[in-house]
Formats: sequence, C-alpha cells, structure tokens
Amino acid sequence: MADLLTIENLGNLVMLCFLQAVLGFDNLLYISIESQRAPVAHQKAVRYWGIIIAVALRVVLLFVMIRLIDALSEPFWIANWEGVLTGGINFATLVFIIGGVFIIYTAVKEIGHMLSIEDLHTDVEGKSGKSAAQVIAMIVLMNLIFSFDSVLSAIAITDVFIVLATAIILSGLAMLLLADGVTRFLEKNRMYEVLGLFILLIVGVVLLGEAGQAAAHAMHDDTLALKLFGYEVIPMSKTTFYFSVVVLFAVEIIQSGYTRKLNSERRTTARH
Repeated sequence: MADLLTIENLGNLVMLCFLQAVLGFDNLLYISIESQRAPVAHQKAVRYWGIIIAVALRVVLLFVMIRLIDALSEPFWIANWEGVLTGGINFATLVFIIGGVFIIYTAVKEIGHMLSIEDLHTDVEGKSGKSAAQVIAMIVLMNLIFSFDSVLSAIAITDVFIVLATAIILSGLAMLLLADGVTRFLEKNRMYEVLGLFILLIVGVVLLGEAGQAAAHAMHDDTLALKLFGYEVIPMSKTTFYFSVVVLFAVEIIQSGYTRKLNSERRTTARH
C-alpha cells in the first residue's frame, strides 16, 4: 500500500482527475438532456443510478482494457478499397464509429423534434415517452462509449489500476453532484438545450474523427489510418472542440441579449 502513496502516483491522480473533468463535460451534458426523457418523478433517480452503474462498468472496462489492451488494439480487418476506404479497423474504431453515428442521429432527431412542436408545454409533457429503465440503459451505454476515449488517454498516463480507478470514481462523484444543477439550468433556460444538442452533434463528429486514427495510434503505424475517398480521417483536437463550444455559448448569450433588447424596444414603441 505504501508503494501506491508516492509523489508520482499522487501527481498522476491529480492529472487524471483533471483529464476526466475535461473529457466528462460532453458526457454530463448528454446525461442531463437524456434524463429529461424519463417520467418527471423518476428523473433524479435516473441520473443517480445511471451515473453509478456507468461508473462501476467504467471501472470494469478499465480493468478489462488493462488486461486485454494488445488484443483490443490489434486490427481485425484491413480495408483496402482504393479510392473509397483504406486503413485498419480495430475494436476502438468500431466503438467510435457506432458511438459517433448514434450521437449525431440522437442530436438531429431531437433538433427536428423541437422544430416540429407547436406547443412548448406539450413538448415538456411529452418528454416522458421513455421508461426510467430505458433511459438508465441509454445513459449507461453512452457513458461507456464516451469513457472509451478517456480510459485510453488515462492508460497512456499510468497503468496503476488503483490510481486509474480512483480517478474514475472521483469523476463519477463530481457528475453526481453536478448533474442535477445542469439539468435545472437547462429546464429554466430551454434555449440552452438547443445549444446542448448542437454541442452533442459536434461530439459525434469528434468521435468519428477519433475512429480514423484509433488503429494507427494503437499499433504506431500511420499506414493503418483510415482514409475515406482518398482523404485521411483526422480527429478534431480538444482545443478546437472547446473553442467551438465557447463560440456557440458566446453566440447564444449575445443573441439572447440582443433579442431581449429588441423586444423591450418593440414594447416601448407599442405603448407610444
């Protein structure tokens, strides 16, 4: 036990907690939005149990990946369709592609739903279309997909299981503390739910980009990078992703302020 309490391990733990916090933003956003699809009376319990089960499974995923990292990284198929699709396909590639496509589909579907509704109150009531168990299952599944990237990044920092598991558990506790607050904010400021869906759309694109390099990074072989129609599938950097998020928030805040000012001037003009 004393061997674990070293300066190096403590430093790695701090770095991993920071990494989990940065990479967990999109996960927390998804949990807050998806939990609103459950019956209103069960939404808090759905977030609570969804996060707990997901964190437990993430620790299991971490344990399995540490033991089977070589088997998971080995490409099981090399695409060689010149001019259309070339590169290596491994387990991580499939996870990123399936997760990215599903997140993009979910975001587009919900944005389309918002555009089609006639009454906002009807929409709020209609969000109880899924059972609590269905929403928990979806939160757990997507949490695992989101966590795949963070688990791989964490393993690159250290292979000490206790340190890795502690960082994951601490990030889970942080999500438990923040999830209700984020959900309440979205309920009171529903325009930001649309913003959140567009951020999820970008997250889906980010995951698809990660798929292009998954096999190449794992095997340290650039020839395994996926190429689509002759163009290499390049992942979006985290800096670009968070810059895009900041820009979206800035546009929404400025637009909301301008709309309030415009409505105020119109009301003033109407009185006169």
